[in-house]
Amino acid sequence: MSVFGDNRAERPGAEQVTLVEGSSFCVGDRTGDLGRSRAQGLFVRDLRLLSRWELTVDGAALLPLSVQCDVPFAATFLAQPAHAPDGGPLPLVVRRRYVGDGMREDIVIRNDTHRTVTCRLELAVGVDRADLFAVKSGAMDHAADTVRVTDPAELRSVGDDPATSVTVRSTTPGATADGFAWNVVVPPRGRWSTALTVELVLAGRPLGLQHAPGQALEYSVPSRELDAWRAAMPRLHTPDRRLAALLRRSVEDIGALRMRDPEHPDRVVVAAGAPWFMALFGRDALLTAWMALPVDARLALGTLQTLAERQGRADDPVTEEQPGRILHEARLGRGATVFGGAGAYYGSVDATALFVLLAGEVRRWRGPEGATDELLPAVDRALGWLRSHTDRGDGFVTYARSSPHGLVNQGWKDSWDGISFADGTLAEPPIALAEVQGYTYAAYRARARWAEQDGEVALAAAWDDRATRLRDAFDARFWLPEHRRYAVALDGAGRAVDALASNIGHCLWCGIVPDEHAAPTAAALVSPDLFSGWGVRTLATSMGAYDPLSYHNGSVWPHDTALAVAGLMRYGFVDEARRIASGLLDAATRLTRLPELFAGFARSTFHEPVPVPAACSPQAWASAAPLLLLRSLLELEPDGPDGPTARATAVPTEWLPLSLRGVPLRGHWLDVTVDADRAVVVLPTGRPA
Repeated sequence: MSVFGDNRAERPGAEQVTLVEGSSFCVGDRTGDLGRSRAQGLFVRDLRLLSRWELTVDGAALLPLSVQCDVPFAATFLAQPAHAPDGGPLPLVVRRRYVGDGMREDIVIRNDTHRTVTCRLELAVGVDRADLFAVKSGAMDHAADTVRVTDPAELRSVGDDPATSVTVRSTTPGATADGFAWNVVVPPRGRWSTALTVELVLAGRPLGLQHAPGQALEYSVPSRELDAWRAAMPRLHTPDRRLAALLRRSVEDIGALRMRDPEHPDRVVVAAGAPWFMALFGRDALLTAWMALPVDARLALGTLQTLAERQGRADDPVTEEQPGRILHEARLGRGATVFGGAGAYYGSVDATALFVLLAGEVRRWRGPEGATDELLPAVDRALGWLRSHTDRGDGFVTYARSSPHGLVNQGWKDSWDGISFADGTLAEPPIALAEVQGYTYAAYRARARWAEQDGEVALAAAWDDRATRLRDAFDARFWLPEHRRYAVALDGAGRAVDALASNIGHCLWCGIVPDEHAAPTAAALVSPDLFSGWGVRTLATSMGAYDPLSYHNGSVWPHDTALAVAGLMRYGFVDEARRIASGLLDAATRLTRLPELFAGFARSTFHEPVPVPAACSPQAWASAAPLLLLRSLLELEPDGPDGPTARATAVPTEWLPLSLRGVPLRGHWLDVTVDADRAVVVLPTGRPA
């Protein structure tokens, strides 16, 4: 959730089409029109450029035929008029749209008959330059722009900020006070076409349009960057087509959600998700990068470097910035001024530990020479924040917001009602979350390993001792012997918040669970209470706050389920891990892509996964979840006693034979092959990555 808006506000549904490229995205209907619902429009850097973009033929709206989308930032919309122009034949309307720091749209009227088509084509254009969160909440903070005709083929917005403007151009003159209008005559078997561009001047600086008029899609900057991203990806060969297709989709979506750090264009980070979270979110970016390590460690390194530069330096109760703390969210648009002009909000209790955890993991994949040593000062500042943020003296990391505008809950389940007791009563802060103690434990272990590799024996022992003491305290305080499970949290009074929730899967993933309590934890994850058949519910069905269509109280989040699978594999619960992974893969084949979340209804109740209209799609850590499933079931690790290792005991039979070639590891490529008899070969190729 963003601190700048309620996650329950209106969002695009399944019948709408979202195109994404970096910090630009476009949400419209299946005809290509924008503006038929509040959430639609063209957005660039958290500003809505177009609030209306509606095409009519002889005054009638179009009827959708098909949408073709081969890349995340471009689509072809096929439509027809609701009735034939002048009683003649129905033409085909083709709209090819390309998004990236603005938009280009090519409109073609095709007449494939033997009769002439005559019609009036009108494009209504609206510009409001509204902030993303004003759109989301419906509380528009300023009036729509006046759009003026500045040339027979050009419109320009006039609004409250003269340094920011939107210009719409057409290759065919026809500008009007409302948009564009053309009297079209298409001969038999003929074509009529025009190309439009939507360009933004932001703070007096023109943004370069990523798709120039007349330029073939494959030559645009986004296409070249996506092709380079694809080319650098490991190559998977498997007879299971659903797995291959799902992983291709994962790579495409993560590629589309990547953003350049404006201050360091050579660095790439990932936006959390479209449409509302096209920004840098600490937790989301860190977990996504962790899951994507076997395909691209550069994303993780760029994420760490970018977050380190924005690491907390001062105490600010409004933004909740504190020395060493890793930010929750950084935005570029007007919404970033909610906190007195600040561009970032720090109200996340888990991003700081995840920062340390990812830095340690990057060192495993890239080696000490992989530009991670430069991050050590930021890692130690983050650890300092963790150690100072145990407000109750019990060693547990807690949260309580310091601003009435901040998030009430500051773990990954950050909706206002995300943490509750079994009877549905809300937990009161300061709250110590179970999974945050797990992340902190893993962060301490990562720092100990780092020190050990650097020959700092005493320092390594000190961090290992801290980790051991935290694990023992966690087990003593969070374990509920009467229920045979861990509490989801401790509340402000130190009481165990006794709800059964998916957070326990994260505890397995981090390794904080002692062996004697791993089996009941695994059993809880695959119980009908938590496992829906499609994935692990965020909250068990027997809990008082359970709601299968809620944001965090019974829905299924793919990344949450994937982390549970990784945790089960860590403790050797192969059958349980494979069962949950199979359910999530089955859900993925029935959905266009894995969304941010879907409903927690049992598979036995509805034989298809039920979407939640409010879910972001594509969404970064949901897109990365299949990558983590593959790594987990392959048990792929970069640094076993004799080098990188993999095993095939958990790999589903339908995946075999399987090969994964070109995994980046310490500057070289790694090939992993598993034959039909589950014999595994892990072969460093020696080729430089």
